[in-house]
Amino acid sequence: MGPSHALSGAAGWLTGSLALEHYAHFHQSPIQLAVGTAMCAGGALLPDMDLSGRVTTDQGGATVAHTFGVISLFVAECVEKLSLGIYDLTRTRRDPRRDNGRRTFTHTLPFTAGVGVGVFELCLHYGKFAVLSVLFLTFAMALRGMFEKWAHRAGWLIVTLVALAATLGAYERLPAGRGYPVLGLAIGAGGLVHILGDMLTSHGCPLFWPLPVGRRMWRCVGLPDSFSVKVGGRVEVYLLRTTFWLASALAGAALLARPVMHRFNIRV
Repeated sequence: MGPSHALSGAAGWLTGSLALEHYAHFHQSPIQLAVGTAMCAGGALLPDMDLSGRVTTDQGGATVAHTFGVISLFVAECVEKLSLGIYDLTRTRRDPRRDNGRRTFTHTLPFTAGVGVGVFELCLHYGKFAVLSVLFLTFAMALRGMFEKWAHRAGWLIVTLVALAATLGAYERLPAGRGYPVLGLAIGAGGLVHILGDMLTSHGCPLFWPLPVGRRMWRCVGLPDSFSVKVGGRVEVYLLRTTFWLASALAGAALLARPVMHRFNIRV
C-alpha cells in the first residue's frame, strides 16, 4: 500500500492546510506548502519500515524500504527485528507468537508521536543541519511512494539525487533564521494517516498498544473481511488512489489560487 499511503499523506496535509487557511486564516507560501506536503507524504510511509526484504538481492520489503536500495533495506531489517523484539517482550499469553515484526511497534500511536516529537525537537534546537537531514529523507521517501513506477525504473541513486536537489532548493527558498519544528507535525500527521489507512484492512493496527484489550496487548483494530480494503485490490489501487489524487489536486489548486492571483495582480 506504499503509493496509497504516500498519496493519503499528501492529501491529508493539503486538505488540512486548506481547512486551516479557511477557518483559522493560517496562510502558507507555495514553497512551505510543497515542503509540508512532501514531509507528510514521506512520513506516511515511515511505519512500513518494519517490512524488510532480501537485503543482498534488493528484493521484497515495503515500498519505503527500497528508497535507498540495499542501505534502506538493511535499516528496514533492523527495524523489523527491533519491532519483533518489542512485541515478544510485551506480548501476553493470549497474543500469538510471531516470526516477524510486521505491523507491530512502528504501527502504534506511541511510535508515531515519538517520531513527531523527536523531529520537532531536532528541528527546533539544531537548526539548518537537522532541517536539511529531515527534508532529504522524507523527500526521498515521498518520491518513492508517490511516483513508484518512475522510482522503480530510475533506481535509488536517481531518487537520491533528485531528493537532494529538491532539499537544497527548498531550504534556499524557505525564510532563514528558523528551525521549522512544524516538520515534526508533518511527519507525525503522516504516520497517523498511515495507521488510519491500515485500519481499513482486515488485519488492522495495534491501535491501543501498550494498553491491554481483552487480555491481549497487541490486539489489532481493522474492518471485517466483508468491508475491508484488500491490499493491491481494485478499491485500493483505483478508488482510493484516485480519490487521494483528486483531493490533493483540488486542495492544492484552492491553496495556490490566492498567491497566483496576487503575483499577477488579479483581483476578483
